[in-house]
Amino acid sequence: MVLPVLWQLWPFWLILIVVAIIRLFFDWLDLEIDNWHIRRKFKKGEAWRSDRDLLHWLRGMRPAEFEDYIADLFSRLGYKTSAVGQSHDGGIDVVAEKDGKTSYIQCKKFITSEVTVGAVRDFYGALADHLANGQGYFITTNKFTLEARRFAEDKPIELIDGFELIRYIRMVKKDEKLNTISASRTAQMCPKCGGKLLERTGKFGVFYGCSNYPKCKYTIKQS
Repeated sequence: MVLPVLWQLWPFWLILIVVAIIRLFFDWLDLEIDNWHIRRKFKKGEAWRSDRDLLHWLRGMRPAEFEDYIADLFSRLGYKTSAVGQSHDGGIDVVAEKDGKTSYIQCKKFITSEVTVGAVRDFYGALADHLANGQGYFITTNKFTLEARRFAEDKPIELIDGFELIRYIRMVKKDEKLNTISASRTAQMCPKCGGKLLERTGKFGVFYGCSNYPKCKYTIKQS
């Protein structure tokens, strides 16, 4: 008796499923839009700054904003990242995954304070159960004490101070520039024979044609 009744209600269940799928899609879309706005904001902040100005800009961020920035920076290095902040135990602010390995990152947005050996020791203690197949990163906008660096020497933790962080940022921007140049060069190649696409003018207007014409007659309209 129950099954026939449920079967009669199948349009209702179908509507519920469709609504759930639509809601999941829009939640995903909102997240992607937020990530796009965050990345755009950070890239704009990085642009046309000297190392000193860039470091000053980083130090002016709110702690949560700095955590989002580090998550975005590592994602541009090829990691899948999430800023977990206070929701994670042990002061872990960002979790990053790449090639089957998980990295745990603590972020300290300091202006004048130095990261002490106690802070690094606490971070290492929190990671003890996670570092069998992973890596720890402690990132600050200022610097580490000598004792903190000595403590981390034989540990799977990389200490990144303000100037080392600038080096990471410059490296990412350089790689992105090279990728853009490479993509531009690839776009100018004929997908049919590998020749160069040259701008030409015909009776229907401007188009791109293969340099190996007439052997290759590939053309594409100018967008």
